[in-house]
Amino acid sequence: MRIGPYQLKNKLIVAPMAGVTDRPFRQLCKRMGAAMAVSEMVSSNSLLWGSEKTRRRADHEGEVDPISVQIAGADPAMMADAARYNVDQGAQIIDINMGCPAKKVCNVMAGSALLRDEPLVARILEAVVGAVAVPVTLKIRTGWDTQNRNALIVARIAERSGIQALAIHGRTRACGYTGDAEYDTIAAVKANVGIPVIANGDITTPERVRHVLEHTGADAVMIGRAAQGRPWMFREINHYLATGEHLPPPEVTEIHRVLREHLDDLYAFYGEHTGVRVARKHISWYTKGLACSAAFRHAMNQLQTCAEQRAAVDAFFAEQAERGRQLTYIEELAA
Repeated sequence: MRIGPYQLKNKLIVAPMAGVTDRPFRQLCKRMGAAMAVSEMVSSNSLLWGSEKTRRRADHEGEVDPISVQIAGADPAMMADAARYNVDQGAQIIDINMGCPAKKVCNVMAGSALLRDEPLVARILEAVVGAVAVPVTLKIRTGWDTQNRNALIVARIAERSGIQALAIHGRTRACGYTGDAEYDTIAAVKANVGIPVIANGDITTPERVRHVLEHTGADAVMIGRAAQGRPWMFREINHYLATGEHLPPPEVTEIHRVLREHLDDLYAFYGEHTGVRVARKHISWYTKGLACSAAFRHAMNQLQTCAEQRAAVDAFFAEQAERGRQLTYIEELAA
């Protein structure tokens, strides 16, 4: 699919996730096969632009095109200013957040709370599209609650406003992340608008990707939580869509290598104090499901330095490798 001048290399996009889709994670997912990765949301409040957190979120050094930055807010003029600011910082695509269900976002009438005010939606979209020369995209949910699914109305507003692609999470704001995502609303939107539509919600396996693309007619899928600790899923999905066959899962040695590289990028990006703390959740995601990982994760959360984290990760994966060798030896004896 194409967004403005940017032709995406495949149908896989990384969803914006607060505290997750920082530059190291976006770069990693792109290396593993994602066509685009949307940044963590940046507040439209200009008073926050000088904060360390916002400066990091506006840091795109070395990132592969296209660079998509999500902005959040409820005031059209402030959102327009935020769009201009982020384009000046290197954003090539501006994404507008009308999909976040978090209470702290909705309580200030931003995120998916905006779906309750369709005239305001139009004013925000028109202000942002008119403020920048780069493509503007939009992320929404199917509606405020199951009795008020207005995604099709919002999609038509978006198309008239000049939005160049629309991502839809298959849940309402009231659903949060509970229950199963539904794709019928996404299919209805795709059938009734001319702009690219991206399906989001419960995109977890290659089979699910193919099903969602076929069921909705969407131009691409957006993958969020399923990629946490599993960035190689993008190459697995691309291979499956191209061949109908599954790649073998990554070996423990590759998981170790990818994690170590990810940790090094996090430490360099955040510095030691913050980097160690951000790394904890990623280490937990990478090691989930491996033998004895629960005790390892508990001990990991007590470590305070990069060196301690690296050493603990190396020791854990050395144990995994040894356990694998022992299992192979036992299997050979049994044979």
